Amino acid sequence: MVLLNGWMRTETNRSKIIAVGKTRVMEKNEYGTKISNIGFISVRLAGTDGVSLETAKWADVFEKAGFTCYYFAGELDQPEERSYLLDEAHFTHPDIRDIFHNSFGTCTRGRFITQKIQKIKSLIKDHLYRFIEKFKIDILIPENALTIPLNIPLGLAITEVIAETGIHTIAHHHDFFWERKNFLTNAIWDYLNMAFPPSLPLINHVVISSPASEQLSRRTGISSTIIPNVMHFENPPIPVDEYASDVREALGFEADELFILQPTRVVERKGIEHAIEMVHRLNLKAKLVISHASGDEGHDYEVRLKKYSKMLNVNTIFVSDIINEKRGLTESGRKIYTLDDIYPHADFVTYPSTKEGFGNAFLEAMYFKKPIMVNDYSIYAVDIKPKGFSVVEIDGYVTDNSVQQIKHLLNDKELTSKMAEHNYKIAARYFSYSVLQNKLKNLMAEYTR
Repeated sequence: MVLLNGWMRTETNRSKIIAVGKTRVMEKNEYGTKISNIGFISVRLAGTDGVSLETAKWADVFEKAGFTCYYFAGELDQPEERSYLLDEAHFTHPDIRDIFHNSFGTCTRGRFITQKIQKIKSLIKDHLYRFIEKFKIDILIPENALTIPLNIPLGLAITEVIAETGIHTIAHHHDFFWERKNFLTNAIWDYLNMAFPPSLPLINHVVISSPASEQLSRRTGISSTIIPNVMHFENPPIPVDEYASDVREALGFEADELFILQPTRVVERKGIEHAIEMVHRLNLKAKLVISHASGDEGHDYEVRLKKYSKMLNVNTIFVSDIINEKRGLTESGRKIYTLDDIYPHADFVTYPSTKEGFGNAFLEAMYFKKPIMVNDYSIYAVDIKPKGFSVVEIDGYVTDNSVQQIKHLLNDKELTSKMAEHNYKIAARYFSYSVLQNKLKNLMAEYTR
């Protein structure tokens, strides 16, 4: 038996890490393991970003299988009794932003940045140990925190905790740093090689697409399990209730005006200028609704889109202030809707992304049975398109043919309905909760004791 930093670990079962004097008896759960408590870690587990949404789906599956889930992040919307909130874990913390801005776009970093990284890393490590001890965590699931270096000290801290304790870990990777060109010029290659992601035998790596798995293996030698993003296709969306019945009115739509939905954040790789051009070329009475905010990549792109919309005379509205994961009221008294409230009212969905980790908005459109225009981005081309979906495709730019296809769909409701049913069945087969349940069960099988 070995004592590490106040933790007791048996050599015969490296995963069973417990606080000294706090041994507990664990019954086997539905997956046949004695693992009881799962700890999700990320920079943010709140709101409608893809990482938060997928984490919630994993947690839902785990909870129904008999596990208990806890959360560590810089922003949380989970119950307080399940949460460990740490400001320094968030990518918007002033010190974290300072580290970020002094680490990318340059090839050298000042010694003061190294010192700041190490100082905050040590602070976060202390809190990770407390998180594990407080909630008696049996397995860690870092959600993109060991993938994209928005918070460098957090990734380093998680890596060192895993190496020091031997705790079972499933690293869930959504988008790697090498997929974003602005991360490729940097002064932290030593840290990226160490922790984004770390190559430790204690970690099971999960990616969300086959290209990501191939690149991870090629670049690092790390093997991975592919678990795609999913939607609850077993439970179709509920009909629009009274609360959401006034969405079109709240967004200022006239009775004869088309509702074109762009259900993404406002970042350059979403290719939203293609959606604006498409609406312009339709030459129909329509509004383009952009559901999410600019996020962590600045606001210059949003400014550009507003100017472009004005130039093409497209009525583009940004409504992230009234769309959230929960209903409520804004400070000014406006109703807040969820994406589930918004989707049923849309006539058409645009998804012209040039690059995606997977494509949650695509699955959402399939779930709500909406016709969609999608750019032929790499993950779609390899992992989604071959399944046989019926959609309007563009390949880097809007064409006359794609515009005519969209017009035809908007005018032929019977055809649109048949396409929607066809797409729903395919999505249910490949991207449903049952797929996630089976893959997680297989992943957890090695922890059976």
